[in-house]
Amino acid sequence: MTAPQPSETLGEDLSHLAELHGVATAYRPSPDRAVPASPGAVVAVLAALGVDASTPQAVRAALAARQQELAERLLPPTVVGRPGSTPAALDALPEGTRLHIETEQGETRTGAEQLPPGVHHLTATAPDGRSAEAHLLIAPDRLPTPTGRSYGLMVQVYSLLSRHSWGMGDLGDLGELTAWAGRALGAGFVQVNPLHAAVPGAPTDPSPYRPSSRRFPDPVYLRIEDIPEFAYAEEDEREKLRGLLERAARLRESVLEKGALIDRDAVWEVKREALELVREVPLGPGRRAAYVDFLAREGEALEDHATWCALAEAHGSDWHRWPAALRDPRSPETARARAELMDRVDFHSRLAWLTDTQLTTAQRAAREAGMPVGVVHDLAVGVHPDGADAWAQQEYFASGMSVGAPPDAFNSLGQDWGLPPWRPDRLAESGYAPYRRLLRALFRYAGALRIDHVMGLFRLWWVPQGQPPTEGTYVRYDAEAMLAVLALEASRAGSVVIGEDLGTVEPGVRETLQERGVLGTSVLWFERDWEGDGRPLAPEKWRADCLATATTHDLPPTAARLTGEHVELRDRLGLLTRPVEEERVESATDVGEWLALLSRLGLFEQAPGGGRPASEEEAEIHAVHRFLLRTSARMIGVWLPDTVGDRRPQNLPGTWDQYPNWRLPVADADGRPVTLEELAASPRLHALVDVLRVGLGAGTTATGTGTATGTGSSPETGSEAGAEAGAEAGPGDSAEGGP
Repeated sequence: MTAPQPSETLGEDLSHLAELHGVATAYRPSPDRAVPASPGAVVAVLAALGVDASTPQAVRAALAARQQELAERLLPPTVVGRPGSTPAALDALPEGTRLHIETEQGETRTGAEQLPPGVHHLTATAPDGRSAEAHLLIAPDRLPTPTGRSYGLMVQVYSLLSRHSWGMGDLGDLGELTAWAGRALGAGFVQVNPLHAAVPGAPTDPSPYRPSSRRFPDPVYLRIEDIPEFAYAEEDEREKLRGLLERAARLRESVLEKGALIDRDAVWEVKREALELVREVPLGPGRRAAYVDFLAREGEALEDHATWCALAEAHGSDWHRWPAALRDPRSPETARARAELMDRVDFHSRLAWLTDTQLTTAQRAAREAGMPVGVVHDLAVGVHPDGADAWAQQEYFASGMSVGAPPDAFNSLGQDWGLPPWRPDRLAESGYAPYRRLLRALFRYAGALRIDHVMGLFRLWWVPQGQPPTEGTYVRYDAEAMLAVLALEASRAGSVVIGEDLGTVEPGVRETLQERGVLGTSVLWFERDWEGDGRPLAPEKWRADCLATATTHDLPPTAARLTGEHVELRDRLGLLTRPVEEERVESATDVGEWLALLSRLGLFEQAPGGGRPASEEEAEIHAVHRFLLRTSARMIGVWLPDTVGDRRPQNLPGTWDQYPNWRLPVADADGRPVTLEELAASPRLHALVDVLRVGLGAGTTATGTGTATGTGSSPETGSEAGAEAGAEAGPGDSAEGGP
């Protein structure tokens, strides 16, 4: 394809061609301002979609070809419908068109009436001889939603160490947390960070939002002692395992007692050695059968993932630097390499199985403890370009593109998150197969799923490689199809979906998500009357269909927000763009307005049976959570570090090596790490939990999940981040900043 030579302005033909391929030619950084996309960005994005727009002649040819294709085709590659009605695309077929439908359930139909939910194969033959094949996606109208109210804990799993952890929190700790929180605290859920497999490296990128694979979990979270074969190691292996347990204890002590940061690479090195030893123990017949079933269920996707892991051990974790033939997962050379490395492929396949098993156990522990939802998992917005998914699914990713956010009044440079986007055309041609498989895998052990940057189901900002984020443009996805797949898989699993919809949101998106049953995310400090006087939004005006929280993993903990310590931290790190005094005044004013509202509502008064705060700070944190209870939000999230007065954010957007992002253990108000056992005995935690339990009453144990019959929602609040944030949130980041 000829190198793009765009003009300085978008011509009519190029604009029309872009529109027909879902490529935006302008964007709105604010409701009253439109900014045209650069012609270079439009041409580059079209090229990534396989469309040559490099010259005026190429644009005219591509436009004519696209118009002819759309005029002649009977059906789009994926047709979306809902139970009980005929999809609009089928109603538009020429009269007399014959249909042949092979349903997912194995039936053969000649009509589309009363089809069961599923992805069916459709063949249409028109009277003029034209024919078309398509995926027919029938999905429920709405996703499952909580039928009552509950509160839950939010935590980054790696940050929660117990006396049994190997230097970072693990799935054994998660199981303990859910069992305790459900049985002793009446919590309805525990929300965690993405547990996707990371890209190995030296050092490994600690961000859980730039994974190697979203399909398979990270074995670094395994609780080694909970693997059944651990107990049956031979004497030689036992001696070696005892040495590894001593190394693990030193890692744990360094974090909990000596102020060390969580060292994921050191933890993985010890665990990997232990897993190699445990693997020497033969699987019993039942365990072997379970493993074989897992291999069969996961099929080619697991084989690809394990092959990438094995090749990464031999050639490094950036597959772009591998020998040319190995960069193709379907090449004969890759097949030979897989056979030669079969022992390592099996090792990594087994790790995926063990991790999947422990994740399933954690969710089962949550439900057995009485949690109506259980574990809320997090789906990152994309994957690392060097990782397993990007290698195995190359045909679905847009080459030379990265996801980000456009410039606006609060971030004039825009954002580039370094994550390759899925091609919407290839997704549609496959019946959204990779998306369906991804969701199905996660829902197996998720009572609910949080989708990071849920607006990406509608559109994503594509940035051409080597260009600044300002030289990008939006590419639209078929939101009806993306939401239908989500509804189908969530309904099959009976799982709730929470969309992270902070930041700039296209008009109509929140309403569409609400209509389909996707809960939103509302953070107290961002909930203001942005369309009115800008004051804190009264609790009765909050939407009901949301997860309401005081903070998130990349916002200041509530204690730091109340005291203004988050401003001092950003000042020390040189992150402020204004004089520190201005920042202090603005922060104090913001907090003061909220505290004044809490006081007017009487939320500082001691509730009967509620915990007694030991300090003014605790009283304010209690009042903040009483306010959340006053809203009609279906789910109330409590940031676990808030329960013990932690001051440090887990992630500070805008920093890399200036701040220990994703490497801090949960700590108390003095910065001393707190174990899970200490949390369970913390008077401060129990006092806050008492506030929540009293506020919810029987609701903490009387809720469940199921398809809701109505929305029960409060009026929309406009931009969640409003004037404080404005910019779109980065992967894993709140609207307060980019990655």
